[in-house]
Parts: sequence; structure tokens; C-alpha cells
Amino acid sequence: MDTKRGILLLMVFATLFLLVGCPSAPSPTPMPTATPTTPPKPFRVAVVMPSAINDLAFSQSMYDALVAIQNKMGKDKFEFAYSDGMFVVDDAAAAIRDYATKGYDLVIAHGSQYGSSLVEIAPDFPNTSFAWGTTVDTFTDKGINNVFAYEARSEQGGYVLGVIAAKLSKSGVIGVIGPIETGDAKLYVDGFRAGVLATNPDAQVNVNWTGSFSDVALASEAAQTHINAGADTLTGTAQMVVGAIGVAKEKGVLWFGTQSDQASLAPNIVVACQVYDWTVVLDEMINLIKGGTRGGKAFAITLANKGLTIKYNPGYTVPDDVKSLASETIQGIVDGSISVKVE
Repeated sequence: MDTKRGILLLMVFATLFLLVGCPSAPSPTPMPTATPTTPPKPFRVAVVMPSAINDLAFSQSMYDALVAIQNKMGKDKFEFAYSDGMFVVDDAAAAIRDYATKGYDLVIAHGSQYGSSLVEIAPDFPNTSFAWGTTVDTFTDKGINNVFAYEARSEQGGYVLGVIAAKLSKSGVIGVIGPIETGDAKLYVDGFRAGVLATNPDAQVNVNWTGSFSDVALASEAAQTHINAGADTLTGTAQMVVGAIGVAKEKGVLWFGTQSDQASLAPNIVVACQVYDWTVVLDEMINLIKGGTRGGKAFAITLANKGLTIKYNPGYTVPDDVKSLASETIQGIVDGSISVKVE
């Protein structure tokens, strides 16, 4: 019995030694829990435009710029929405207010006719930035500090196209179809006329103002009137010009465009176009807004900052000497040796 009890006690002591004497395995250190991060919100822009985004003129120039910025920044960092065909000012004002209510970072009223609407809307949304063009008025004199303004110094490219037109016109009679005598439309018409007369003082430049940005029929009639008066070269501005280009194409009359590249409408008679690139000013606006500046600054696209470019139609051959003269003219405007005077 003693032997058995001794063996039993030895077994008990051995078990206690194993339980007490052997160190226990360390508990695993819990891994730190990563705090979920919220991705930064994209910068959101909304634009209200008077005509279609594919008008090959004023509205398309802004739409193309926003697409270019989105492609550069990425859809996760830049979003934009648009309302086009807003030729009725009251409808445009409702759209502008709606975008501001939805919290867009920048709401663009792309039309000089929308200025009075912004005067009423912008003060209601002091944390939203607005922009409108083409103009230089930011309304700071009215105590409004969240509106940017932008314009195209379209007389510059207009002057260059006028130089080319004067060289190519055989009759010396050139017709110009303007919409309403304001903004970049007036600048362009005045600059084009100045370029023609600086190159050929004997040229006859006939200007017709239709009183509408969008009336295609009136633009067509104006083009026909110019041709009947002997014009072999035409130009015009605003979304209405598709009608004028159609007449020019039918009659074999040269066309010079502005705002957007219009060569696709009539590849055989479109010579060159002044093309707007609004990314030049939009990039700066976006950076200012991100830095806390809501408005109060006016911007301009020019030949110097590449917001304005002259694009030749590859389907129409411009003589080398004329292209050289155009390049010299561009350089002269950029360096200040050529002053484009407009009324």
C-alpha cells in the first residue's frame, strides 16, 4: 500500500509541476484596428448653357473644357453636371438655383444674359462659388463676393482670322454675321474687321447683327444677303452660325469660325477657326475655390495663355505665305507689337 501511495503522490507532484512550473504560452498581441478613411469628395461643377453641348460654338466650348478637366483629374476627383438649351433666362435661373441648393462647389452661368439672375441668386448661397461669362463684372460693387467672371479676348483671334480672310478674298467684300452686339461676340466682330482692314484697307466689311444668338434662320438670311452683295468670304459667331455655314457651303463661299472648331460642318469651305479653351481659367478658379476664395476675380483667355488658338482646317489648303503672315500676327499680338483696337 505504501508503494502504491508513493507512486500516486509522485504522479500528483509531477502533474502540479507541469501545471505550475512550465511557463504558459504568451497571449497574442492584438493587431491595431485600422480606422476606416473616408475618400475625399470630388470637386463638383454644374454649368447652365444657352444652347446644346454639341452646337460647335459657345456651349460646346465650355462642355469640352469640363470633359478635358475630368479626364485630367479623374472622375473620382471631379464631377460635373450640365443643363443645356437654357435660352429662356427664367428657366436658366431656376437651374442655377437648383444646382446651388444641391451643394455644387462651382455653378457656372455660361451666358452674359444670366448676369441679373446671379445678382439675385448668389447672395442666397454665400458658401457656393458662381461664375459667368463672357464678362468682367464680378458684382463686388454690389457687395457680392462669391462670383467669378470670365471672358474671351476674342478680338485677338478675330484679328488673325481677318488678316487671313483679307488675303484669301478675291472680291474684297467680306460679310460678318453677329448675334447681339455684346460680350465676346462684339469683340470678335470688331477684331475681325480690324484685321481685314489692316491687311487690305480697300476691303469692304459688311456687318449684320441678327439680334439673336440662336436664330438659325436669321443667320441663313444674313449670309445670303452678304453673298448677294458680292461677299466671297463670311464669318460669324454664336450657335446660330450653323445656318450661315450651310449657306456658305451651298454657295462655295469661304467661312471663318470662332468659339469652336466648325470644320466638320463644311470641310471644303471652312478655312480656319478660333477655338476657345476654357480650361485655362477653370483650372485657376478651381484652385482658388479649394483655397477658400469664393469669387471676386475676373479671368480672360488670350492668345498668350493659349486659351485662344487658331486651328486650320486640314481639308482646306492655306498658302504658306498666308500662314506665315498669320503666325507673325499672332506673335505680334502676344508680344504687344500689334495692338488690336476695338470700339
